Amino acid sequence: MSVLIVGSTALDSIKTPHAENPRLLGGSASHAAVAASFFSPVKLIGVVGDDFPKRYIQLYKKHGIDLEGLQILAGKTFHWSGEYELNMNNRRTLLTELGVFETFNPTLPKKHQDARFVLLANIAPALQNHVLDQMKRPQFVVADTMDLWLNIALPDLLSLIKRLDAFVLNDSEAHQLTKEDNVFAALKKIHKLGPKYVIIKKGSHGSILSGPKGFFICPAYPLHKVCDPTGAGDSFVGAMIGYLATAKGSVDNNIRRAMIYGSVVASFCCEGFGLKSTTGVTRKKIDARVKELERLTRF
Repeated sequence: MSVLIVGSTALDSIKTPHAENPRLLGGSASHAAVAASFFSPVKLIGVVGDDFPKRYIQLYKKHGIDLEGLQILAGKTFHWSGEYELNMNNRRTLLTELGVFETFNPTLPKKHQDARFVLLANIAPALQNHVLDQMKRPQFVVADTMDLWLNIALPDLLSLIKRLDAFVLNDSEAHQLTKEDNVFAALKKIHKLGPKYVIIKKGSHGSILSGPKGFFICPAYPLHKVCDPTGAGDSFVGAMIGYLATAKGSVDNNIRRAMIYGSVVASFCCEGFGLKSTTGVTRKKIDARVKELERLTRF
């Protein structure tokens, strides 16, 4: 079963204390789509400019990603530039050029409207709502967000959350939304806003799920060195929904293992700049890390 993924498609220029890489393939939809493609067919909805490198189009195709919903418009592709400190949890934005993304209006091809599994990757909640308005009967819808939308588009975000099966955000965003310092108190409040499943990401400390079967603590795969964490959160949720779309049985029975797969794919993302590491991975390598993570956490 295929996954529909909507979000940003961008060029990322990333600087760390050790290296600098300009105009890499990036964006929430790009990272999520590649991650999901290891488990299921992917339909990508996004927009790029006519300056978008052809090699990145080929990279999408290499992963079997359906690009019928990718708009290519006259103008510049969304470009983000950021710099990380030695502590990779800290970064600052150096430059944001929206380009054609500023007027992005996600329009779904007719055959995409029947998608059963939908990931609304990080974009404005008004656009996420607009995508859902075009869907027919999705089986499972998950959305990611960021602090910017909590600051400038909270009514739209609250409207969206009511329509979701699963909502993903990080711990600081959970605090911002609920005013709760305790993550479990925050989870309880977010459930009251609508979603059946809530996942709070905690970076290198993994993530926490709250759902009908209670809580689940999902560990991060332990890395000795982080090269670039850009896109790790998108890779996590992309791999998770990709796994869910093809796993046998109910979401309830599969979501915990799906999160483990998400954690592992995110670890590969962190080992290279942009999508360089993720695009070189195989399903065999992913499965090997999942087995290792199971061994490390079983008691």
